[in-house]
Amino acid sequence: MNKELMEALDILEKEKEISKETLFEAIENSLVTACKNHFGKADNIKVEINRETCDFLCYAEKEVVESKDDVEDDCLQIALEDAKEISTKAEVGEILHVEIKSKEFGRIATMNAKNVILQKIREEERSVIYNQYYEKEKDVVTGVVQRYVGRNISINLGKADAMLSESEQVKGEVFKPTERIRVYILEVKNTPKGPHINVSRTHPELVKRLFEAEVTEIKDGTVEIKSIAREAGSRTKIAVWSNNPNVDAVGACVGLNGARVNAIVEELRGEKIDIVNWDENPGNLIQNALSPAKIVAVFADPDEKTAKVVVPDYQLSLAIGKEGQNARLAARLTGYKIDIKSETQAKDAPGFRYEDYVDEYEDYEDGEYEEGYDESYEEGADIENE
Repeated sequence: MNKELMEALDILEKEKEISKETLFEAIENSLVTACKNHFGKADNIKVEINRETCDFLCYAEKEVVESKDDVEDDCLQIALEDAKEISTKAEVGEILHVEIKSKEFGRIATMNAKNVILQKIREEERSVIYNQYYEKEKDVVTGVVQRYVGRNISINLGKADAMLSESEQVKGEVFKPTERIRVYILEVKNTPKGPHINVSRTHPELVKRLFEAEVTEIKDGTVEIKSIAREAGSRTKIAVWSNNPNVDAVGACVGLNGARVNAIVEELRGEKIDIVNWDENPGNLIQNALSPAKIVAVFADPDEKTAKVVVPDYQLSLAIGKEGQNARLAARLTGYKIDIKSETQAKDAPGFRYEDYVDEYEDYEDGEYEEGYDESYEEGADIENE
């Protein structure tokens, strides 16, 4: 039996990742519970298990009294004559260890002991799973689509199930059961029923983590992702910077013949990704962020976090983008409120002198970057950061 018990503990430790010590403690507690059910109390019950051989000893600590007439509680006291049968050296007043035979326990006591062990195993299993996925919080994992639960999607991550809520799904994405997808772990909560894991397909960090996994230079720190702005399912802008002057940050992210960025685009079901160079100069950064539009001039105010941009007349719609998307993402990426005007609009503006505008832009010194987000855009109006 001891050999079989040790084998069972080895299997549980390997498959469930529950330590043997925890299981030994569960067995000890179960025997104490069985004693309590059998005798009515267990305050003086002790259980010892040999961690190497699995031999166990269950005993009660009883006080030795003079005679049977002096015994007030059989569970706590023992007469001297009975104590002598256990130990010839027993004396009145000392504490004697009286062995308890677990085979004498009744069926109910045995079942309760079994339930204590199973409950502890379940608790430890949930705790192990929670700790495993809590460490992966804010990271990307691969899961298998199981089924739709209303408009939410249940995804199996291996040892636990996660929930992809409707609000975290990319509009237009449809998944089939058994399909493998990458998701970003938003939050892991510990509940009585086990860990509750919320995942996302829309979070900007999903794109960032995918780049970290795909691009070696980002993984080793040579290239840094300085900022990212995303409209899930449609377009993402990402600003990158290289610590090594010999490494092209954008080229490293794009990869040979676009292999690296195409792998990420495929994972995101065709979402467009613009990769631009980060620049400490806000004017240059805004110019890069508005790519692919060509910019005539930029004047950025780092204190007010505002920028005025002039583009050629034929480039205005490209700079603004479909439904203002390009300008909106550029504002999120740079953290600046951007006012875009065509050359004609700028020249017609009251008090505008084109020469001064260009001079101000060319003389502008490096400013500081601060991340911001915008949520609204109307053509001809400012891009506001919320």
